Amino acid sequence: MARREHPYAAFLGRVNKPAQYLGGEPGQITTAWDSVDGHVCLAFPDLYEIGMSHLGYKILYSELNAHPRLLAERAYTIWGDMEQELRTRGEPLRSLESWRPLSDFDVVGFSLQFELTFSNLLNMLELGGIALRTNDRDEDAPLILAGGPVATHAESISPFIDAFLIGDGERKAAEIALAWVDAKRAGVDRRERLRQLARLGGVYVPSLYDVEQDERTGLFVVQRPEDESLPYPVKRVIVPDLAAHPFPHDGPTAATETIFDRVSVEVARGCTEGCRFCQAGMIYRPVRERPPESILDTLERAVDFGGYDEAALTSLSTADYSALAPLVHEASKRLGKRRVSLSVSSLRAYGLSDEVLDDMRKERTSGLTFAPEAGSQRMRDVVNKNVTDAQLMQTAERVFSRGWGRMKLYFMIGLPTEEEPDVRGIVDTGARARAVGDAQLGKGRAKVVVSVSTFVPKPHTPFQWCAMNSREQVLEKQGWLADEARLTRMRLRMHESQGSWLEGILARGDRRLADVVEGAFRRGARFDSWDEEMKLEVWEAAFEEAGVDPEPFLRTLPVDARLPWDHIDVGLKEGFLAREYRRAVGGKLSPPCGKPIGGHVHPTNVEDALAQEKPLVCYHCGVECDLSEMREERLVALRSLSAERPRPAPVVAEGTTDKPKKPERRRPPERVAQGTPARLRLRFGKLGRLAYSGHLDLVRLFPRVLRRAGMPLFFSQGFHPKPQLTFTPALRLGIPSLSEYVDVKLRAAEIPEGGDEAKLLARLASQSTEDLPILEARLLGPQDPAISRVSELAEWLLELPSERLAQLDLEDAEALRARLTERRVEDPHVTRRGKRGERRLRIADGLVDLSVEPLADAPAEAGFASSGLGLRIWTRLMGSVILRPDDIARAFLGDDAADCRVVRVGVCADGEERLTPMQLDALRRRRALERAQARTP
Repeated sequence: MARREHPYAAFLGRVNKPAQYLGGEPGQITTAWDSVDGHVCLAFPDLYEIGMSHLGYKILYSELNAHPRLLAERAYTIWGDMEQELRTRGEPLRSLESWRPLSDFDVVGFSLQFELTFSNLLNMLELGGIALRTNDRDEDAPLILAGGPVATHAESISPFIDAFLIGDGERKAAEIALAWVDAKRAGVDRRERLRQLARLGGVYVPSLYDVEQDERTGLFVVQRPEDESLPYPVKRVIVPDLAAHPFPHDGPTAATETIFDRVSVEVARGCTEGCRFCQAGMIYRPVRERPPESILDTLERAVDFGGYDEAALTSLSTADYSALAPLVHEASKRLGKRRVSLSVSSLRAYGLSDEVLDDMRKERTSGLTFAPEAGSQRMRDVVNKNVTDAQLMQTAERVFSRGWGRMKLYFMIGLPTEEEPDVRGIVDTGARARAVGDAQLGKGRAKVVVSVSTFVPKPHTPFQWCAMNSREQVLEKQGWLADEARLTRMRLRMHESQGSWLEGILARGDRRLADVVEGAFRRGARFDSWDEEMKLEVWEAAFEEAGVDPEPFLRTLPVDARLPWDHIDVGLKEGFLAREYRRAVGGKLSPPCGKPIGGHVHPTNVEDALAQEKPLVCYHCGVECDLSEMREERLVALRSLSAERPRPAPVVAEGTTDKPKKPERRRPPERVAQGTPARLRLRFGKLGRLAYSGHLDLVRLFPRVLRRAGMPLFFSQGFHPKPQLTFTPALRLGIPSLSEYVDVKLRAAEIPEGGDEAKLLARLASQSTEDLPILEARLLGPQDPAISRVSELAEWLLELPSERLAQLDLEDAEALRARLTERRVEDPHVTRRGKRGERRLRIADGLVDLSVEPLADAPAEAGFASSGLGLRIWTRLMGSVILRPDDIARAFLGDDAADCRVVRVGVCADGEERLTPMQLDALRRRRALERAQARTP
C-alpha cells in the first residue's frame, strides 16, 4: 500500500523544524473520523515545543479521546516561515492526526495560558479557515471554545470566542462538545445552541451579554443578560477529587525537543500560600492532592510507555504537597531502578526538608531554583511571600552544603508600595546567598543567578486594583539593578518591559481591545511573548487606529468599582480580595491556609502537626474547604507511604546563625555495576514524517524505543549518564533512508530473550513505528569493527520521473547516460554556501559511481513514481569532500534538478565488495585478510 503523502510535503524542506507540523509521534491517538459523533481540535496558541509540555493539554487529549463518542486532535501555532508557505499556497492550518483543516472540526478548543498569545490565536483561526469574529460565523462553523486561566478575564478577545469554559477543563469539555454536536444534529440554530451551552454551568458566552461603560473608571463592564435563564455571574467548575481523573501516563511523545522533555506528573492542584500577586493561587482553590500511590503508578507507567529518562513532580507549589518527603524518597527509589532521574518543580525557600534535599542530591540536577519574589522583608510581607531573610539564607546553606554549585533566584519589580531600597535589595539578596555558597564550596565556586521580571496586576487577585508601573519607571528600576549588579558582580537577567506593559493592558482590558488585537494581528503581530518577536510599534499603531487609550487600563482602580471581569465568579467570597489588599498595604502577612495553626511548620513536622489534630488555617475565602476531610486525606496519604511520623528537623529561628557545615563537594553518582558491555547492531529505516526530524532528534528518540523494548542499556559515567549509541553519519533534513545503522551498548548479562537475535528483533520491532521500522538485529563480537569503520560509502537513489526528464530535455535512459558521461569528462565542480561562506567542491573527489535504472525497479519504500528513471549514486562518507545528492544533481543535470526527491538506500564499507554493516562474516574475513597482508613483508 502506497504511503500517504502529507499535504505540506512539497514545501516542508523550506521551513524550520518541519517535524513539528506532521504528527505521527509514538503514542498519538488516531480515531477513525466517521466512527464518532463529535470532533474536537485542541488548539494551542504557541509553538509545538511549548504546547507539548503543557499538562492541561495532555489531560484533555487523554480524557476526550477516552470518550466513546468523541475524538480529539492537536494543532499548534506555526512559525513565520511556515505561515508564509501556507498563505502563498492557499493551504489551511491542519491538525496533526488526520491532517484536516481546523474548519472541519465541530469544536476548536484553545488553551489560554498567557495574554500575549492572543495574536497567535487569531492567526490560527484565519489559517484554519474560520471567521475571526463570532458574529461572522455561519451555522456550520466550529464552536470556538477557550479555557485556561486567561479565560477568567478575557474580555479583550471575547468578540472572537463563542464560549469560554471557566474552571477545570476535564470537568466540562466532553459535555460541551456533545451538547453542541447533538443540538446541531437536531437542527437547532447557532445562537440557541450557544444559549444551551451557557445554561450548562461554567460556560460564559460573551455574545449573550451586553456591556456598559462604568462612569468611575471608564471601563466597559458586563451587564446581566436579558435572558434570565442565563447565569450571572458565571461560576467556575472544578474537579473536587483529582483521584477520579487519573493523570494520563500515555499520549504522544514529542517528535522534536520540547521545553520540558520529560515525564511530568501533576501531584496537586491549587496552592495554600496565598501570594497576593498570584492569580493561579486564587482561581485554582482549593488545594486538591493526588493520592501518592496514583502518582507513583503514573510515574512508572509513563516512563515505561514513553521511554523517558527524566521525570518530574509538579504543581503550583510542589513543596506544599503533604507527603512530599516520603513521595520523593519512594519515587527516587523506584525510578532509580530504571536509571530515570527525578526533579521537583515549584520549590520554596523553606519548603524542602533535609530528606528531600538528600534524595534530590542523588539526581542529575546541577542546581536548584527558588522564588523569593522581593528583595526586602517588607516587600515579601506586602506580597504575602511567607519567607524570612533567615530562611532564605538557611536554604542557601542547606543547598550549597550538599554540593550543589548553582542556584537561581526569581524576583519581581514594580510591586505595590515598592521603593528604591526594595529594588536594590534584590541584587543584595543574591549576593548574600552567593556568599553563603562560597563559605560552603570555596570562594568563587558558588554560582547564583538573579532573574527579574516586571509585575503585572492580574484580575482575581488582591492586587487587581493596583496601578502598573509605567515603562519609564520600569527602566529606571532596571537601571538600579544593573548598577548593583556591577558593584557586586552578580549575574543578573532582566526581562524586557514592553511585553509586560502589553500583558497588563490585555489582562485588565475590556471589549474595546478586540479591535486593537485584530489591528495588531493584521499588521503582523505574532509571538508577542517572545522578546525577539515583540513589535511594540505595531501595537501602538493599532491602539491609535482603534482610538483606544491604553493608559486607563493600567491605572489604580477604585476598590468598590465594577471591573471588566466581575461577571466571572472564581469561587472567592465578595470582600476577600479587598481584605487581603488592605492587609498588603498595611504590610500584614496572612499565613498559608490549609496548614496547621501555629505559624510556619517545618516540612518535616507537618505530618506530626496533622496527627496531633491541630486546627488548620482558614481565611474563609469562600471556597468552603472541608478541613476535616482535608486532614484525613493527608493522613491517609502519609500512612500509604508508611511515613506518618518522620523524624523532626530543627528550624532556624529568626536572627540566628548556625556555624556553616564543613563543605561537601557534590560528587558524581556512585558507579553502578553494569558488568561487561555487549554491542547490538540495528538496521532501521528513517521514513515518512521521521525524515523531517533532525539527527539530534533521532539521537533523543532512539533510546526511548530501546527503553520501551526493555533493552538493558549500558550507560556512561559521571553527573549525566547517557546510553551509549553510535549512529551512521547524519542525513540531511527531509531525506528518508531505507537502511540506517546504530551500534548500541547493552549490559551483556541482562540481554533478554537469551540473546536470540530473531526474538530481540521482534521485541524491538513491536516498539518501533511505521516511520522508524527496525529491520535487522545482530549481536557483535569483540573483533567486529565499529559502525564508523564500515560506513565509508553512501548509496543514494535519485528520482527522475517522466515529467522531470521532459523538463531536462532527456528522452530516455541512453540520453541520460550520455549526459552523465559528457559532464564527467568536464570534471564538474559545485559551489556550496554555508555559515563560513562559499566552498568550491570537485565532484570527482567525493563521487564513487553513477548508474541509471528504471524507477519501476526502485524499492517500494522509497515511494517513487512508477514511470521514469532513477539515478543510483555512490558517494564517500570520509575524506575532505563529502558530497550531498543535490550536489551531484546540480553538477550533472543543472540547478533545476537540485530539488529532485532522493532516498538513501544504505551505507557500506569501501572496497571491491561493498559490504553492508550487517555482513559480519564477510567483514571479519576481510579484516583478517587485511591483517595478514599487513604482517607480510
